[in-house]
Amino acid sequence: MSDIVLPLELIDKCIGSKIWILLTTDQEFVGKLVGFDDFVNVVLEDVEEYEGDKLISKRPKMLINSRQLAMLVPSGERTSSATKQLD
Repeated sequence: MSDIVLPLELIDKCIGSKIWILLTTDQEFVGKLVGFDDFVNVVLEDVEEYEGDKLISKRPKMLINSRQLAMLVPSGERTSSATKQLD
């Protein structure tokens, strides 16, 4: 029997590591997850913002509202094939 992992447990295991975040607004961010709350508002450090395959900005810290979250990818690895499949 496999162990069940709850969503908040998975996010908690990602603290301190890179995470790739896709928003409902089609924005993409990659950064180190430093915290989150019960609503899954997330705080990232060393954040890179991408538009398609192009890096468009870097920010030292960012708070992302959970209402805009579409997907969280724990590895932090962006792949252009994954973003094309989402279209």
